[in-house]
Amino acid sequence: MSDNLGEGSERPWGRYEVLSDEADHKVKRIVVSPGKRLSLQRHRRRAEHWVVVAGRGVVTRDGDDFELQEGESFDIPRGSAHRMANPGDAPLVFIEVQRGDYFGEDDIERLEDDFGRAG
Repeated sequence: MSDNLGEGSERPWGRYEVLSDEADHKVKRIVVSPGKRLSLQRHRRRAEHWVVVAGRGVVTRDGDDFELQEGESFDIPRGSAHRMANPGDAPLVFIEVQRGDYFGEDDIERLEDDFGRAG
């Protein structure tokens, strides 16, 4: 197990916490503040599976939008452009399971970002 377990980070859109960090997967608990969204991004070395545990969200994947409620899940294939948005007035909480051969933050290619972090 990595020493990153329990690592958390505040972001302009909310925060996340690392729940599991192993050689073959990484799991995060992500909280998106009301009215905020993550950057439109893609990953070369990992796929993701998202499960909404509280609130509702809108996933954009390769230009299509999908609304998710509590208990629903969504797959993000490796290389797909994706983001999660919280259109509601309560925090959105989802679990992200990453699968692949590398899980570093430098595998994020930001295509668009509300906070000036793209490119």
